[in-house]
Amino acid sequence: MAANPIAEVLNHAQSFLRSFRPVRLKYPRFGNLDRFCAAYVAANPRTASTTTVDLGCGPTPRNPFGAATVAGLDIRENEALGVRCADLAVEPLPWPDASFDYVTAFDFIEHVPRVAYVPARRFPFVELMNEVHRVLRPGGVFLSSTPAYPFAPVFRDPTHVNVITEDTFPYYFDSKRCEARMYGFRGAFDVVRQGWRRYHLITVLKRVEPRAAGG
Repeated sequence: MAANPIAEVLNHAQSFLRSFRPVRLKYPRFGNLDRFCAAYVAANPRTASTTTVDLGCGPTPRNPFGAATVAGLDIRENEALGVRCADLAVEPLPWPDASFDYVTAFDFIEHVPRVAYVPARRFPFVELMNEVHRVLRPGGVFLSSTPAYPFAPVFRDPTHVNVITEDTFPYYFDSKRCEARMYGFRGAFDVVRQGWRRYHLITVLKRVEPRAAGG
């Protein structure tokens, strides 16, 4: 008896669908960000005159760690609020080394390309992480909040060119693995905390000194 072509198609479709497994999130909910920042500052006091810079801040820089001095960076300058102008896809951060206790980036790093040709090949996201490490003081903190895989908003915006996953920071920028060294990353961070707020992945990294090769 000849095989039923419709039945064969349905069987293949069912097998294909069974091969999919839902993505399991490894990290829990982050919780209240303001409470976390206040508790972190209380547990890790720094100088009395702390400084922070908010990347991609728009007209008003955020200051979740309650720093005494607040700066911002965007593609539009706002001198009255201390916002300087730079395009971090092609430019460095316009501050000297060890300028800040905190660097924050809310809904920003997803807009920084991973690879660019201007005209030679560069890795702007890796270069940005080098710059964040450079402008942070020893023990300083980088806080990133970005829409991340597997949630749809990371793909919905046509200007999102840098898809972050739960493994991006722990695998590529944490001092224990630091896989981004192969792409020119010269810094190192320790992951303090990572978790979810709806479809945003919140990552808190502490600046540490890079380990020696083979260390």
